[in-house]
Amino acid sequence: MACAGGSCLVKYQIPHEREKGEIEINVEPIQIYDNEREDEDKTEIYEESMDLTMESYILNHQITNAGVRPLQSSQCDNSFIQNSQLILNLGTETGERLYKCSQCEKAFSQNSHLLRHLKIHTGVKPYKCIQCEKAFSRNNELKIHLIKHTGEKPYQCNQCDKVFYQNSQLTRHLRRHTGEKPYKCNQCEKAFSQNNELKIHLKTHTEEKPYQCNECDKVFYQNSQFIRHLRIHTGEKPYKCSQCEKFFSRNDELKIHLRTHTGEKPYKCSQCEKAFSWKNLLMSHLKTHTGEKPYQCSQCDKAFSKSSHLVNHLRTHSGDKPYLCSHCGRGFSQNSMLIRHLKTHSGEKSYKCTKCEKAFTEKRTLDRHQVTHTGEKPYQCIQCDKEFSDNSHFRSHLKTHNGEKPYQCNLCDKVFSWYNQLKRHQVTHTGEKPYQCNQCDNAFSENSKYLMHLRTHWVETIS
Repeated sequence: MACAGGSCLVKYQIPHEREKGEIEINVEPIQIYDNEREDEDKTEIYEESMDLTMESYILNHQITNAGVRPLQSSQCDNSFIQNSQLILNLGTETGERLYKCSQCEKAFSQNSHLLRHLKIHTGVKPYKCIQCEKAFSRNNELKIHLIKHTGEKPYQCNQCDKVFYQNSQLTRHLRRHTGEKPYKCNQCEKAFSQNNELKIHLKTHTEEKPYQCNECDKVFYQNSQFIRHLRIHTGEKPYKCSQCEKFFSRNDELKIHLRTHTGEKPYKCSQCEKAFSWKNLLMSHLKTHTGEKPYQCSQCDKAFSKSSHLVNHLRTHSGDKPYLCSHCGRGFSQNSMLIRHLKTHSGEKSYKCTKCEKAFTEKRTLDRHQVTHTGEKPYQCIQCDKEFSDNSHFRSHLKTHNGEKPYQCNLCDKVFSWYNQLKRHQVTHTGEKPYQCNQCDNAFSENSKYLMHLRTHWVETIS
């Protein structure tokens, strides 16, 4: 490098195989301002010799403008301006991960990736939202978060009405429509629509589970799975519904819950017009078209389309009642039955008829009642001419034709067509009399006998 007349001439030998030769770059003098000299003109230019750092910086800048890439990769056809770029490329081509974390066993191909990873261990979140109290370890995470305050969703799907904050979210979503799975496993034939799904899958080949719970023996492929699991032990529910007071331990649970407020039903049946809020409900519904009932009872010949229906059915054989009322101690085989029962204690009747003033504790009771206004009887027996306004009455009637008696007593050989018949019968074995008269000391095994007894008190009162 030679300097004369206020400028420097730099000669740089180009080692590039395709463009051998020498280029001359004219470097203008550097203006250095001395901020400490308050009494002197701060615009005074000091022509000082450039140190190696500044020389390297200017040289790289001038080479960039000249369009020269003197450093050739030995692994591919790419060429680079800076040595650091070449090293980075070589790590990408060879798969070598030179930057290792001192806190865990992870390694990275780039130093910037290692620095980003270290924030997981330190918990440092330097990027803070000015709209709320949230903080982030990465600047791009903050940028994405800030869009949520504006409500702006500029990326819209051309196949459906969904809109997204980010282009990457839209790209992932579009694969649901196209079925594209660009991320292929090199160990088996499986392919995935997202890269993170492939990364999780690859661990099934290595059986690597680096995240272990110190409360129990469970281990996990992913840190996110591990964090979700820990909430089972801590009871933490960080996701709050903005429409009601409910909290959830997982964000996807909150999203599903929000559909109960919005009425959104994104899962549509391809066979009929029905739509559902949850995917599992759609999958169960599809079996009504195919008639598939893969869940077979081991105690009788009944089969079910859903495993939960089989579990509930098995309790009719075992008599198991795991759901207990905290007010009266009554047990129920299903949680939904307990919820319905609890309303008898609270007196809550949230389902009101639009035709009259009657109100009900259950929606299905309201539906049955509303038929009394319309006179509609949509359930018709194909064995005879009878019609029914209620589906449960219709199903009970069908048993009179086929003689089906699926409910068997586990204490004797008797069988019954209806579950409530079985319940009444079982009391004859236990001697239980759950229906206690509040007017006298009499108790009864059946509700019908209890109601008949109450009439005797009414007659006494009238007379």
